[in-house]
Amino acid sequence: MSVLFGLLWPLERFNTVVLAIGKAIAVAALAIMVCLILGQVFFRYVLNDAPNWTEEGARFGMLWMTGLMAPMAYRIGGFVSIDMLERALPRMAAAILTLILLAITLWVLFIAWDKGLNNHVDTISGRGCSSSLRWPFGIEIGTCGNRFQNNYQFTSLWVGVNLLILVNLELMIRQIIKLAGQGEKLNPLSVEDYAGAE
Repeated sequence: MSVLFGLLWPLERFNTVVLAIGKAIAVAALAIMVCLILGQVFFRYVLNDAPNWTEEGARFGMLWMTGLMAPMAYRIGGFVSIDMLERALPRMAAAILTLILLAITLWVLFIAWDKGLNNHVDTISGRGCSSSLRWPFGIEIGTCGNRFQNNYQFTSLWVGVNLLILVNLELMIRQIIKLAGQGEKLNPLSVEDYAGAE
């Protein structure tokens, strides 16, 4: 059991710190996304001419916000779940069912990891150039010159999957510890860990 706690505590600390940083970045991405959308609406309806890069910039912010907030929501139970069967089962059977579902989720996440890397980030479309997003001040970076490379957007969801895998591993270890009857020694995961995440 001490081995499981030895694995859990560093993973728990790492997830707490990384997800808190991710939350700050995601909030900034959300604010930028909202400003770009409002700016696009203003320019389109008031000046009858919106900059063509605002839509792609807003999508960029949305992808990074999703990739960074999904792991935090998963960790604190913020996703929609159907738990009628779990509630109807005896405590031990419900705990085993939860562990099985976490194992299936991990398997799906590993498939998403592979597909995200090999079908999006590291592909011709991922290495392609953005149609409208450009680096400020004419800065030229990489093969796309002054335009953003598409994999800057695609990487957001792949990063999110990596974080989801780490969170899933933490939840699996926590569930095994609960099955062993040591659940009272675990630190509770709650929304308060992420002040204002509700």
